[in-house]
Amino acid sequence: MMNSSTQKNWYVVTGGPSTGKTTVIDLLQKQGYITTIEHARHYIDTMRNEGHSVDEIRNNKRKFQLGVLDMQIEQEASIKTKDIVFLDRAIPDALAYYQFLKLDYDEKLIKAIKATSYKKIFILDRLPFTKDYARTENEEDQKKIHQLIIDVYKDLGFPIVFVPVLPPLERVKYILDNV
Repeated sequence: MMNSSTQKNWYVVTGGPSTGKTTVIDLLQKQGYITTIEHARHYIDTMRNEGHSVDEIRNNKRKFQLGVLDMQIEQEASIKTKDIVFLDRAIPDALAYYQFLKLDYDEKLIKAIKATSYKKIFILDRLPFTKDYARTENEEDQKKIHQLIIDVYKDLGFPIVFVPVLPPLERVKYILDNV
């Protein structure tokens, strides 16, 4: 499904919940790289600011996934193709979450997936289980989501680099050494 005709200089930093994606992305940004934000948390924060509870937001699974997908599509459409960018998750992550939640794929998702192109996918190995207001999955579900993300990117044919558990700055160096 990968669209190689419009090769981009974009690198995806991904993995299941609690893998340290945002920490790595923040460190890359501090080193001067262009980065993106993770949209599930941003969507939750936006909806909470509008007075919705996390339970209320999470319970409408399809609306939540479409809201996050819309933000991701909009963000990726705004990035210049030639720029070297590190994305905190990317559009294909939505496929894994749709599978996990047993949701039928939307036409919007299929169309967006067909248009994706990334230079390399960095999948961060799992860190010890953590939970917070936006991360509500139990440890077993986090493992399942992590594996689904791996499977999605493998199935789409993107080059994958697995990033081991290391101190955050060493993880960043590992990624940069493998760009």
